[in-house]
Amino acid sequence: MNGDRIKTAIVTIATYAFIGLMSFLSIFPFLWMMINTTNTSIDIMQGRMSFGAALSTNIHGFFSQVNVVLIFWNSAKIAILSTILTLAVSSFAGYGFEMFRSRMRERVFRAILLTLMIPFAALMIPLFVMMGRSGLIDTHIAVVLPTIGSAFIIFYFRQSTKAFPSELRDAAKVDGLKEWQIFLFIYVPVMRSTYAAAFIIVFMTAWNNYLWPLIVLQSNETKTLPLLIYSLASAYYPDFGVVMVGVVLATLPTLIVFFLMQRQFVQGMLGSVK
Repeated sequence: MNGDRIKTAIVTIATYAFIGLMSFLSIFPFLWMMINTTNTSIDIMQGRMSFGAALSTNIHGFFSQVNVVLIFWNSAKIAILSTILTLAVSSFAGYGFEMFRSRMRERVFRAILLTLMIPFAALMIPLFVMMGRSGLIDTHIAVVLPTIGSAFIIFYFRQSTKAFPSELRDAAKVDGLKEWQIFLFIYVPVMRSTYAAAFIIVFMTAWNNYLWPLIVLQSNETKTLPLLIYSLASAYYPDFGVVMVGVVLATLPTLIVFFLMQRQFVQGMLGSVK
């Protein structure tokens, strides 16, 4: 009996130690950023891991070099538009693939999933040519359009739709609702946890998007926050304290969105339907 208790205690201690270690490794990068916002560029390059007295200097340096309102507006506009359009298109597609049966349905769905195997590097040149011929280079539309048709989010919505009660759809049809009414007034409220999880995934991806905006956004007036941080860090004499302030500010919106919707995110990833 005592041997079982000792084994249980050892397992419990090991489990909590492992969780604590993983939690520290997850939090450490953000903690490191917060500490370095208070240090000078020289201290950061020397690897100083204690709080300094340069926070106000770094904040003033960042806001004096950057049009913060414009940059945040650019990033927010792209992220919100990408998120709304991606969720709309992907949920329509996921709902349609699951609810409407046809001979070609699975073939089309498999073809969509195959696009996940194509690296973005292979798509950059064709996309750039398309945007150039459309006159969309150096516009935010050029950043948003390629993100709308997300094969992963379509797959995610279709898999989540499998848990949607078919009885609700049948009852709505008996009541005389049309398909678009069933989707808007029944499907969307029931699948709100799925929408919340997809919202977090798409928003974070769009907010942190770097490579494609770097290619198509060429003027300072259209650049986003990741591009701004890159330009600050790639200067001839970069001020890493100012860069750290920008990194922390760029991280805050995604943290806020996640913490506000974390319960729905967990429910959506577990496939819960209410």
